Amino acid sequence: MSITSFYFLCFFAAALLIYYVIPKKAQWGFLLLLSIAYFMTSAEVKDGGGWYLICYPAVAVAAVYIAARVIDRTKEQKRKRAALICAVIFCVGLLCTLKFLGLPLLVPMGISFYTLTLMGYLFDVYYEIGRVQTNYFKLLLFGCYFPTMISGPIVKYKEMEGQMFEGHDLDYRRVTWGMQRMLWGFFKKLVIAERMAVIANQIFNNYTDYDGFMIWIGAIAFTFQLYADFAGCMDIVLGISECFGIILPENFDAPFLARNISEYWRRWHMTLGTWLREYLFYPLLRTKFFMTLPKKLKEKVGKKKAKQITTFSAMFILWFTIGYWHGGTWNFIIGSGLLHWFYIVSGELMEPVFVKWRAKLHINVDSKGFIFFQRLRTFLLVTLGLIFFRSATVPDALRMIGRGFSAFNPQVLVNGAVFELGLDWVEVVIAIVSIVIFEWVTVKQQKGWMRERLEKMPVALRWIILYALLFYVICWASTDRDTAHQSSFIRILRFKNPVSGNWRLGNDVCDRQE
Repeated sequence: MSITSFYFLCFFAAALLIYYVIPKKAQWGFLLLLSIAYFMTSAEVKDGGGWYLICYPAVAVAAVYIAARVIDRTKEQKRKRAALICAVIFCVGLLCTLKFLGLPLLVPMGISFYTLTLMGYLFDVYYEIGRVQTNYFKLLLFGCYFPTMISGPIVKYKEMEGQMFEGHDLDYRRVTWGMQRMLWGFFKKLVIAERMAVIANQIFNNYTDYDGFMIWIGAIAFTFQLYADFAGCMDIVLGISECFGIILPENFDAPFLARNISEYWRRWHMTLGTWLREYLFYPLLRTKFFMTLPKKLKEKVGKKKAKQITTFSAMFILWFTIGYWHGGTWNFIIGSGLLHWFYIVSGELMEPVFVKWRAKLHINVDSKGFIFFQRLRTFLLVTLGLIFFRSATVPDALRMIGRGFSAFNPQVLVNGAVFELGLDWVEVVIAIVSIVIFEWVTVKQQKGWMRERLEKMPVALRWIILYALLFYVICWASTDRDTAHQSSFIRILRFKNPVSGNWRLGNDVCDRQE
């Protein structure tokens, strides 16, 4: 059951109604039943469904539950460490076996997200910065809460405990805000991401037929597709949860406004970055090896360089892990991992040189022109990495990049070549207008939530804006990435894919963002 399907919207509406009718003390149990039901109906396995895949998260939760209770009850550090190690090995082993070792039909939905969520809870218990949950079913809800199973975010137990297990009264403002955010997510996913996917698929799947600017058009289209799809999914997920009175952590903060790669990653997939810093990078630096390494290097290279080498070495492990987590093959390891490590390390090493250049050229680092340059540079560096991310193999990515530099043909921007990439001129105009709206809102939102601004507007104007966005999505949402140019008001109302016959809106990349 896709998050953008007609069935899901019916499921959500019925669930929300029941949630606020039943007694508050029963609400968390109802959320658990919803999560199990959603998990079972969303598992798609050949030859007879995948309902049994619920066993995987249930077993993972059981392993973490037992380990946490052992850690909490014993005073012996060796037993605590043994319980922690056993549970971590079990969860990570299950994740790697199912996700990376060629068993796609056995992979349960959201396995990467619930694995990290559960491990974070266990680490907090071990380091005595989080409380132990003694009710297995409450821990199961925490690990498998259905909005987060779709595509994250990765949540912390101490931030969710009070919200998940206490009752909630119906709050009109919170529910309407949640629905507004869902609508904004549908706009990103179904209007922008679906159209960008048509262009990206055409060029990436046939890159040997293109060169020069056409290659970069495809790369930029994929960058917008990935962000609009993933961030749109997050808006829908956070909106759904907000309707139930549960506020999930933000996962994106306008990453395309970042002025360097380090800032970009503080704004992109923020909960993953926070998790890896707290539970991998910092503990790694506290290990005996990394604690003693600066002392060994100090006499040879000096104190400053010894510290840099130590930090950069730990960062290498961190970024390799990030790349591997995204896909487990070298195109992912490079495209979303090691290439970004290189960007950050080279940037830090070259910063003294850049400072001198800026001083000699009398560049005002706070000027709008220089800020725009930094943001454009960061965007292009990210786009270069995403060529590896999207390509089937590393050699394909290198050949595609080579073709991007093999010709200088800016005339393709005005000679109609863009209209031969799967979208006619009307669809291209819709895509451009939608991206402009999206970027304008993104910039404005840096000064405060748009929902708060809407709330302060006259009621009539507020509803005109919301209904305008609703009908814009209804009219221009793409129902199939390969037939985006066939979008129509009637077909959207029917919620039916004309190719597959499935009653759904769009195809969910976000369902696979693990």
